[in-house]
Amino acid sequence: MFAYSLFDTAIGRCGLAWGPRGVVGVQLPEHSEATTVTRILRHCPHADEIAPPKAHARAIEDIQALLSGEKKSLRTITLDLSRVPAFNARVYETARAIPPGTTRTYGEIARAIGDPDGARAVGQALSRNPFAIVVPCHRVVGADFKLVGFSATGGIATKLKLLQIEGWRAKEPMLFEGLV
Repeated sequence: MFAYSLFDTAIGRCGLAWGPRGVVGVQLPEHSEATTVTRILRHCPHADEIAPPKAHARAIEDIQALLSGEKKSLRTITLDLSRVPAFNARVYETARAIPPGTTRTYGEIARAIGDPDGARAVGQALSRNPFAIVVPCHRVVGADFKLVGFSATGGIATKLKLLQIEGWRAKEPMLFEGLV
C-alpha cells in the first residue's frame, strides 16, 4: 500500500509519500497545495492521504526541524531506492552524507562514487531526485562553489534559502550577488 501525508514547515506545505519499503518521495512546497499533491502523487499515483505511521511521522518531524534551522540529520529515514537507477542511488547515498550547512561540488560527488569525469551525470541524477531535502541536493553546488542546478520551485533562490536555513555561508559572496 502506498500513502502520503502533507505537513507544514517553515518554508511551506510539503509532502511525504511512502510504501512498504520506505519513503518513495518527498515534495517541497509548490505554488499551491493542489500542485504539491499532484507532484507527490507522481511517486505513487494511487496513494491515499492518511496520517503517517510512527516511522514516517518521525521523518516528518525531522524534516520540520531541519527546515526550522536545527542541525538535524535525515540519514535515519529509510528510502525506497528500488525505483531509481543504480547510478542515481549511489549519488543519493553519497549526497546524504553531506552535513547540514555544508556543500560539496558535483565533481566531488562524482569522485566519491568512483566516476571522476561524472559531474554532469551527478547533476542529472540530482535533477531527478525524488527525495528532496532527505537527499540534500541543495547542498551540491557547481565548480568554484557556484549555486547552479536546482529544479524545485523557485530554483536557485530556493536552494540558497535552504542553505541559509542550515547556516551555510557563501565562501565567495560575489558568486551569489542578486540572489540574496
